[in-house]
Amino acid sequence: MAEGTGEPVKPLNAIRISGREVLPLVEGGKGISVSNGESSGAWSARGGVGTFSGVNADFRDEDGELIPQVYRGRSRRDRHEELVEFGVRGGIHQARMAHELSGGEGAIHMNVLWEMGGCERVLHGVLEGAKGLVHGVTCGAGMPYRMAQICSEYGVHYYPIVSSARAFQILWKRAYHRFPDLLGGVVYEDPWRAGGHNGLSNVENPNEPEDPYPRVAALRKAMIACGLDETPVFMAGGVWRIDEWEDWLDNPELGPIAFQFGTRPLLTRESPISDTWKRRLPTLREGEIYLNRFSPTGFYSSAVENSFLLELKARNERQVAYSTEPVGDHVIEYAFGPRGRAVYLTGHDLEQVEAWVEAGFTEPLKTPDSTLVFVTPEKSRQIRTDQVECMGCLSQCRFSNWKCDESGTTGRKPDPRSYCIQKTLQTISHSDDIETQLMFAGHNAYRFASDPWYADGFIPTVAQLMDRLRTGR
Repeated sequence: MAEGTGEPVKPLNAIRISGREVLPLVEGGKGISVSNGESSGAWSARGGVGTFSGVNADFRDEDGELIPQVYRGRSRRDRHEELVEFGVRGGIHQARMAHELSGGEGAIHMNVLWEMGGCERVLHGVLEGAKGLVHGVTCGAGMPYRMAQICSEYGVHYYPIVSSARAFQILWKRAYHRFPDLLGGVVYEDPWRAGGHNGLSNVENPNEPEDPYPRVAALRKAMIACGLDETPVFMAGGVWRIDEWEDWLDNPELGPIAFQFGTRPLLTRESPISDTWKRRLPTLREGEIYLNRFSPTGFYSSAVENSFLLELKARNERQVAYSTEPVGDHVIEYAFGPRGRAVYLTGHDLEQVEAWVEAGFTEPLKTPDSTLVFVTPEKSRQIRTDQVECMGCLSQCRFSNWKCDESGTTGRKPDPRSYCIQKTLQTISHSDDIETQLMFAGHNAYRFASDPWYADGFIPTVAQLMDRLRTGR
C-alpha cells in the first residue's frame, strides 16, 4: 500500500460490475440499518456501486414512518418466523428506494450475512420481491456455499466476502465452479482493518496485521487458476483515499481492482445513523477501535471502545473455573445458585470471588466451559431476559444457544459472556444511545479527526464524498 504522494492520482477507469460500467468505488454494506436504500441509491447515482444492508432492513409505511419490528411470538421459533418476514419486507423496501434514488440506472447490491438466521429465505424473498432492482449480492460472515445457486436462480451476480485465497478456493471447489458466469467479483475483506465481523483464522494473530498486498496477490493467483483473470477483486477494509493505493491501480499482478468503502459513508448526510453517532466519529482516536471476540457468532469483530465493550471485557475477567467434584486444587466448596448447590474452586479463585461479591457482583452465572462469571443482580436479570426473548437472528448463537434447524438449539448452555446482537444493533441504529450499545467501526475511523476535509464539523453529501474519492484524496 503506497503512501499518499500529493501528486495527481492515476485516473479511475470504469470497470464492469454486475453488468454495468461503473467507477471502481463500492459502498460497503453495513449491518442493521446502517447502509440503506437512501445511502446506496445516492452512491449509485454518482456512478459507483451502492450497497444496502439486507440484515433486518427497515421498512416504512406510505407516510414514510418507520414500522417498528415488534415481536409477538411466544416461542423462539415463532419470533424467528417474524424476523424472516421483517427481513424480506425490509429488503424489498430498501431495494425499491435505492432503485428510485439511483434514477433506475445505477448498480445496486444487497449485503447479507451467511450466519444470519434465515439468510437463504431472506435472499429468496428479496430477490423474488424486488426482481430487476438488485444487481448483485455480497455475502460474508461464514462460508456461503449456496449463495451462487440462489443468485443464479434470479440471474443476479454474487460476490463472496473472503479474507484469504484459501477461503475462496474452498468456495470455488465446493460450489462456485458450477456458476462461474455470475461470479461478479470477490471481496477481499481485510480481517485486521475492516469493521464489524472479521474473518481471522485460528492461525492468524489478531494483534499483528499483515500487509494486504501479498494476500490479495495470492487471491488473484488462485482466481487465475480458476479462469477468473478478469473478475474484479474488491479491496475492503482500511481504504480511506485512493492515492494511498495507487500502486494497486492498473497493476498486472492484481488485475481488475475496485475499492470498497465502509467507514467513510457513515459520515454523510444520507447516512441513516444518528446525529449523535455522527458527532462521535470525528472524536475517535487511534487505538479506540480494536478487535474483540465477544460476539455471539464466535467471530472476531471490530468495534469502538465504549461502556458496552468495557463492561463485556470486565465481565469476562470476573471468571473462574469450577469443578462439580473436589479434584486437584479445586477443593474449596462454594454454594452456587438459589438452592446452594456446591461447586469447587481453588483457594486463590475463592479470594477473587469474595472480592467481586463484596464489590456488588453477587450473581454467578455458569458458562458452557465450566466457569462462573460474576455480575450484578441487574445485569443478571438483563442477560437472562435477553436470552429468553431470543428471536433467532443468527444461524446459531452462543449467547442464547439458538440454532436455526429443527432442534432449535446448539445443545450447549447459553453463554452469559456474550450479548444479544440483534437487540444492541437495533438500538444503536434507532436511538441516540451510542455508549451502552455495540458500535461497530473500521480501524480507520479515527482518521475523521485528522482529515482536514472534515474540519469544523463538515458532513458531506454522498455526492460530495464520491467527487472527493474520485480525486484520489
